[in-house]
Amino acid sequence: MSEQTVMTFWDHLEALRWMILRCLIALGIFLVAGFVFIPYLFSHVVMAPCQDDFFLYQFISEFSSHTSIVPEFLNRPFHVDIINIKLSSQLFMHVTLSFWLAFLCTFPYLVFEVWRFVCPALYADEKRGVRLAFLFGTVMFFLGCVVGYSVVFPMTLRFLYTYQLSPDISNQLTLDSYMSNFLMLVFMMGIMFELPLVSALLSRLGILYRSFFSKYRRHAIVVLMTVSAIITPSTDPFTLMVVFIPVYILWELSALLVRKRENVVEEPV
Repeated sequence: MSEQTVMTFWDHLEALRWMILRCLIALGIFLVAGFVFIPYLFSHVVMAPCQDDFFLYQFISEFSSHTSIVPEFLNRPFHVDIINIKLSSQLFMHVTLSFWLAFLCTFPYLVFEVWRFVCPALYADEKRGVRLAFLFGTVMFFLGCVVGYSVVFPMTLRFLYTYQLSPDISNQLTLDSYMSNFLMLVFMMGIMFELPLVSALLSRLGILYRSFFSKYRRHAIVVLMTVSAIITPSTDPFTLMVVFIPVYILWELSALLVRKRENVVEEPV
């Protein structure tokens, strides 16, 4: 075990100042670059779930030819027309998307900067654990965003946009409404995928043990089903399970990463 680096309060303050400055510079560079590429990414990535040729829809269409469990609304032709009703919305959305793109691109670097800041206060064995935690958390966050973009948001969009209270009502989707749901669902899934990391950290602090997951598994299934139903408010089981299964896998992965309580016989996970 190596010795910790001794730093004064002012040394920590200076290190924090430079860390924030480097993070802001990195965000600024990618913000400018993102502003240039956003029109292309908006048309080919952000708006992709609005078209019938989106890869998830193509997969479901192929899958539906072999089974009858796919709901009817997923087999109908699908296209979303986005309208803008506010004069400045497109400009503000351009800037907003540039910021979120910059945040996504610099996220690994931001995590690295945080690691550099806390590293001098840790022992060698602690450094290894924190390094793995940062790496695992970063990978899980991006994986969650991918699931949110490729599965959760398209399924939610397709169900809600095709849902009709009355045939006399036609749906028109505004730019602000589309983007608020897009960003919320994508980043919410990224945050949800941090559940295994949070569980592992709570376990290391002695707050959470594997017996919790064994004891409350049935309760968790009900809660996760409810959350999945809220995310994708569809009445068909197929759409519900598309969201529920990844979330439930997170629960089981969290159970595997949590340590057992010493001198207590744990129920099998």
